[in-house]
Amino acid sequence: MSLASDVRASATALGPWPGNDPAEAIRIIRGELGDPHLPFLPELPARGVGSDAVGRTGSLLVDLDIDVQPHGWRLVDRPGKDERRASSALATDINILADVAGAEDVSATDFKLQLMGPLSLAASLHLHNGERALLDYGARRDIAESLAASVTEHLRKVSAAVPGARLVVQVDEPDIASVMAGTIPTASGYRTLRSIDGEEVTGAWRLVIDALKAAGVVETVISVPEIEAPIDRILAAGADGVAVPLKALTTRQWEQLAGAVESGKRVWAGALWTGDPRAQLPRTAEVVESIWKPWRQLGLEASGLAGLRVTPSTGLEDFTPSAAKDVLTKLTKVADGLDQLAQG
Repeated sequence: MSLASDVRASATALGPWPGNDPAEAIRIIRGELGDPHLPFLPELPARGVGSDAVGRTGSLLVDLDIDVQPHGWRLVDRPGKDERRASSALATDINILADVAGAEDVSATDFKLQLMGPLSLAASLHLHNGERALLDYGARRDIAESLAASVTEHLRKVSAAVPGARLVVQVDEPDIASVMAGTIPTASGYRTLRSIDGEEVTGAWRLVIDALKAAGVVETVISVPEIEAPIDRILAAGADGVAVPLKALTTRQWEQLAGAVESGKRVWAGALWTGDPRAQLPRTAEVVESIWKPWRQLGLEASGLAGLRVTPSTGLEDFTPSAAKDVLTKLTKVADGLDQLAQG
């Protein structure tokens, strides 16, 4: 791998977090995820409209405005109260981050933020006629270009809150399998939207990734569900890595991840299953083995485990804050276990 020899396995989470207290959330996350781990700006969907993933990223868009209608977020001609609410919540979070980080004796080297990717955003935003923006090529292009144009100013604000930290960005594409398979329903529900060509998907991602890199981001990964995860497309778009749950990966997907690792890309392994917030967390050794076994079978070097980031398989918004904290603690132990294997 081309990762530096001093790289260590690390832990992070995907972004969604329980409760509606950003200060508590940020303190817990930064307390649990000191170096070499990756603290992040949490998303608190329980706060309501504008704190959901679509509203949060949609509020950043340049020259495109959004508002909530009965069927969801819609592109509109001028900003309304819902967009202002989303912008205000995000600004509050960044201000709180600055206060918490500024009070720390030692700050983490890296810091992560999440954005919804251009294809899932187009699938989630509606046009004036109620259809999804995904239906319209021009709307898809406008959303991708607007998102790319938005990142410089957003990253500048986050950088000011955590001065000196290197920024990592996770681009979330939760709907990508449905987008590419053509299974997203029309407004009437009687038909489905046609599938989006893989080349267009790659191009939209490349547009956003290039903008992120130009803005100084040190690592960009695209986060997707494991079902039909388009790993080859993610890497072709220039992403530094892929974030994917491990539980249901096919042999072919594991082989694609192995190829990515061997070419110096980074895998964010959704190794800790969090699909049921009431379930007891597995033993650390079990989680480590769930990564190490297929890794070994693919003939990958143990030393490469040091390049992994481990994450939960889902967002943590349905957990309690204390249980979400336990997930972070468990993930840091898994990362330590991977480090021990990497060092032989």
